[in-house]
Amino acid sequence: MSDATFDHPQDASQPPSLFPAYRATVLRSPREPLVRIPHTLTETTGPAGSWEALMGPAIADLTRHDRGPGVAIGQRIVVTGRVLDEAARPVPDTVVEVWQANAAGRYIHRRDQWDAPLDPNFTGTGRVVTDAQGRYRFTTIRPGAYPWGNHRNAWRPAHIHLSLLGPAFATRLVTQLYFPDDPLIEIDPIANAVPMPYRNRLVARFDIDTTQPDYALGYIFDIVLRGRDATPWEH
Repeated sequence: MSDATFDHPQDASQPPSLFPAYRATVLRSPREPLVRIPHTLTETTGPAGSWEALMGPAIADLTRHDRGPGVAIGQRIVVTGRVLDEAARPVPDTVVEVWQANAAGRYIHRRDQWDAPLDPNFTGTGRVVTDAQGRYRFTTIRPGAYPWGNHRNAWRPAHIHLSLLGPAFATRLVTQLYFPDDPLIEIDPIANAVPMPYRNRLVARFDIDTTQPDYALGYIFDIVLRGRDATPWEH
């Protein structure tokens, strides 16, 4: 995310824009050749170095928020990792935003009408900026699976959405983090749009050293922006 064009070339590790088993792609995938629209100066030159000033304090602990003393319900987890470039060099000053369902698989969103309970102490959103070593870290709740209507008996595996913003607004990339040993991954059209073995790059790794005694399980999820080890992105 450091060059001037911010190209995101298609390669074998990336999902196709059209994957019929993922029904939404049938409607939204392009039917005509793409038209390159030059980025504006504002889109490519900022606001590198000013993310924290623009966004305010980090929201790194999603289990608590400033609306009261309550604590979110569910299995606490710590998710950490590094943002790396194609040469495995750390990428500092990158915004990592997350959003997710609660422990019951419910989003705090008006269009989510599944009858799973909402958690008044959990918004499911957070953001941090990577440090000089490209590291990020969140404390949150392991999300639940939920039905999503793609086909009969369709359930999304537990997952966390991640959105990255690098040196400029035009650099946004979005991906999803899955959890190891989740049987729903194998039958999920969104996950399966990413061919194997690259799909495994979307699965976090359980880590006992990140796990906190008597408090939270730990997972590591490194994010590679491009190159042969690139993390698969969403279109």
